[in-house]
Amino acid sequence: MDELIIAGRRFKSRLLVGTGKFSSNQAMLEAMEASGSDIVTVALRRVDIDNPEDYMLKHIDRSKYLLLPNTSGARDCEEAVRLARLARAAGCEPWIKLEVTPDPYYLLPDPIETYKAAQILIKDGFTVLPYINADPILAKHLQEIGCATVMPLGAPIGTNKGVKTRDNIAIIIEQAHVPVVVDAGLGAPSHAAEAMEMGADAVLVNTALAVSPHPGMMAAAFRKGVEAGREAFLAGLGKQRKFAEASSPLTGFLRDDK
Repeated sequence: MDELIIAGRRFKSRLLVGTGKFSSNQAMLEAMEASGSDIVTVALRRVDIDNPEDYMLKHIDRSKYLLLPNTSGARDCEEAVRLARLARAAGCEPWIKLEVTPDPYYLLPDPIETYKAAQILIKDGFTVLPYINADPILAKHLQEIGCATVMPLGAPIGTNKGVKTRDNIAIIIEQAHVPVVVDAGLGAPSHAAEAMEMGADAVLVNTALAVSPHPGMMAAAFRKGVEAGREAFLAGLGKQRKFAEASSPLTGFLRDDK
């Protein structure tokens, strides 16, 4: 089976989903189920992680999903580390999606503060999955210090613009020795398929599901897009050519020598 492996842990799905922006917990659950995902992210600022009866948390079956806390909203290293430690102290597994986004308009990740926080959290025993700009140099440095994945953005969070950083993501994939998860900006199943066709190991999607009038249906479509893109990558895409080349021979019964 073509499983996703992160830090030695096996997952059947290559689609990670977020839990923000949904109109209701029922819509969120329908999307989670339809996506086939094994990993769901939860913003620590939006839940009372100490309270298992929290309105959102009590709806997530932790025997079925890896609950991946994220430090969304953290503005610097110190804040991100504090949030991660609070989640672990509350009983979450020591897995963290590291987000440091001081920019309130475009929510672009701070590379310096992200790197500093990753260093601290890895030494502290966390499995760190950092959200980053599509920066191949930063991605290499984060791998070298022990991050379990790198998660370059396709486009700014919530924009639904697709894989606008394609060329840089291709370099990151080429140089990676940990899974590459394309995170943020994927607004359509075709965007997810594009990322997977490039060789990304997984994608993370939230807004595209949450803002759809039919989140469950959209999640199912993304699931198919991810599976199709992965299969295309494994099968091997044909090379692009400058000139046309006939798929059928121009000899035989269509003769040009008469």
